[in-house]
Amino acid sequence: MRIFPIVIGAVAVLSMYGTAVANEFAPAITKHADTEVRQWLKDPAVVNAIKAQNQKHASLTQADIDSMDKKWRAETGASGQPMIQAVMANDLSKFLKGKKDGSKGLYTEIFVMDNKGLNVGQSDITSDYWQGDEAKWQKTYSVGASAIHISDVAKDESTQSFQSQLSLPVVDPANNQVIGAVTIGINVEQIAH
Repeated sequence: MRIFPIVIGAVAVLSMYGTAVANEFAPAITKHADTEVRQWLKDPAVVNAIKAQNQKHASLTQADIDSMDKKWRAETGASGQPMIQAVMANDLSKFLKGKKDGSKGLYTEIFVMDNKGLNVGQSDITSDYWQGDEAKWQKTYSVGASAIHISDVAKDESTQSFQSQLSLPVVDPANNQVIGAVTIGINVEQIAH
């Protein structure tokens, strides 16, 4: 007989070791993705922002992407952050902040990427601008419309919560084509309730 619920056990293990563990919350996260997230990803605020950035960035080379990512990373520790502030002030970022705030603690962060893995909008500042070299983009955008990627549970130092990252492709509802991806930090202590 278990004395503690599963979530308490997982949190205790993480507290003791401070590392990621297998994700026993994946079924609940998948259900939430299918019943909630995939619906609001069809919102014109998301779709139109990605399509506009895909068009704007159509001719970028890998050198251009690396340069933009380097600039973003430098700005994260700087007092002046023109590139970061331009993204944080856009309409998509405002939409995502609203989704995060409306989740009542379930979402720890949300960021949307374009067809190159570059941030389009985000609820919080990310440490880098280019996600295209990471599983969150590679295992969603590159896989197809029904893809889902759920990371192991890990302690998020910035929020001091235990989270798993849910990543999904963003699909244009007009033609069912994948145009980008989203990553959402899910507070597993919240999803378990």
